Amino acid sequence: MPSYTVTVATGSQWFAGTDDYVYLSLEGTAGCSERHLLDKPFYNDFERGAVDSYDVTVEEDLGEIQLIKIEKRKYWYQDDWYLKHITVKTPLGDYLEFPCYRWITDEKEVVLRDGRAKLPRDDKTQILKQHRRKELENRQKINREFRNTVILMLQTCFPLEYVMQHWKEDFMFGYQFLNGCNPVLIRRCTEIPKKLPVTMDMVECSLERNLTLEEEVKQGNIFIVDYELLDGVDANKTDPCTIQYLAAPICLLYKNLENKIVPIAIQLGQKPGPENPIFLPSDATYDWLLAKIWVRSSDFHIHQTVTHLLRTHLVSEVFSIAMFRQLPAVHPLFKVGPSMKRFWGSQGGFLFGLTNQKYILVVDQLGWFDQLFAEDVIQIYYESDEVVCEDVELQAFVKDIYMYGMRGVKASGFPKVIKTREKLAEYLTVIIFTASAQHAAVNFGQYDWCSWIPNAPPTMRCPPPTEKGTVTIEQIVESLPDRGRSCWHLGAVWALSQFQDNELFLGVYPDEHFVEKPVKEAMAKFRKNLDEIVSTITERNKNKKLPYYYLSPNRIPNSVAV
Repeated sequence: MPSYTVTVATGSQWFAGTDDYVYLSLEGTAGCSERHLLDKPFYNDFERGAVDSYDVTVEEDLGEIQLIKIEKRKYWYQDDWYLKHITVKTPLGDYLEFPCYRWITDEKEVVLRDGRAKLPRDDKTQILKQHRRKELENRQKINREFRNTVILMLQTCFPLEYVMQHWKEDFMFGYQFLNGCNPVLIRRCTEIPKKLPVTMDMVECSLERNLTLEEEVKQGNIFIVDYELLDGVDANKTDPCTIQYLAAPICLLYKNLENKIVPIAIQLGQKPGPENPIFLPSDATYDWLLAKIWVRSSDFHIHQTVTHLLRTHLVSEVFSIAMFRQLPAVHPLFKVGPSMKRFWGSQGGFLFGLTNQKYILVVDQLGWFDQLFAEDVIQIYYESDEVVCEDVELQAFVKDIYMYGMRGVKASGFPKVIKTREKLAEYLTVIIFTASAQHAAVNFGQYDWCSWIPNAPPTMRCPPPTEKGTVTIEQIVESLPDRGRSCWHLGAVWALSQFQDNELFLGVYPDEHFVEKPVKEAMAKFRKNLDEIVSTITERNKNKKLPYYYLSPNRIPNSVAV
């Protein structure tokens, strides 16, 4: 019987080998062999970098070998395999090499042709013509699926498409301070700071009410965003091949007659001087554009490290640990914790002053219903303020947060003790809101607003400009992140913006930690109120160019989860 010698070369990269079963079939002009298991007794086949040979015996001559078919079947667990190539020695002594050079990750059949390049006219047999046609059909199908996925992604991430089209415009720049994924930095300017020596002559062409700058300030039309926290912070130096830069800009904004917030002055450093000019909308196009890009880059850093990581994730851990240490499982506040899912969280005293966001109507609604839910639960178990004071476990919980989480800092806004039901309801409301709605507002829009790299550069490769009139488009491109960092950035913001497969959204509590009827009624009331907010937001977003849905309760997970 004819015998073929099959030599299999496995890749040498990490984890290229496999313990799965590997089967091979030979297809020739005269017939096709049965499926053969490539396996040697007492031998570890297909190790990383290995070259293994096997004898494949067939009953009849197969003629000229046209194709080989490889199948991988799971042994213990799915084990990917990088196949370099397969060499077949025929009974006549001829050698045919079948290149693969790809990962085989599933149990689908992989069909390989020999390595000789062929034009369509060179394929004489029906076997090769059919294989060529089928390969192209499969690739075209994959391309269509990929294209449809991209289109769907853009459709479901409509703000991204809008950002890509309008990111250079001043109204989009200002809009993101109110409705982007970091809408917590903008403040009403009550006095132009001395470190930002903006004059009336500089901004006169940007003001629309025939008022002086001082008068606009008094009327509440001037806003400011200050990235002072970044001043003096060293940029990342872990990559010796790429020098990276940070800036601590100050941005002055104006509410115009269309009720839109637009930038009117940007200084890229904290100390005024000849080498730290104030950039204006009236400057050269690229000067003004690069200044705005620097602000967006600084905003990205503050958003990720402070607004997102610190004020939702890390502080949530403070509450989670304090709850674990101080509240037994039967305590009603401990039961509220698991009902809210994984963590509790808060943003400290900052949340009590959250009053300037454009989404404040939705925030007010959510906060109000959160407070109603908290009040309902508290009134069930605490019939008076005295009961609150006498709850030693509650007081230990509050003290744990203040002493160990906030390090005893009064400015954090967290009390050392809670003495009234009203304050306890407020405290619990802040916890629920921050770990759910606040986190959703600053997390799930990251792909929409930050995946277009010029709109949210994660790093800058050139220092901020120190004079006007010198910026070119080439300098802007060189300042933006390189392709590698851009890919890392895209992957990160995409992953962070995704819901979990088993996500539980606000008001959905499948685990019944409470058995008392009054608490179940309070939860049902809470869910009904949230449904009303969903309807309101859905109606409000109809026909809007930029719908805002991050605070819709059906898109808010019960708690910080990542």
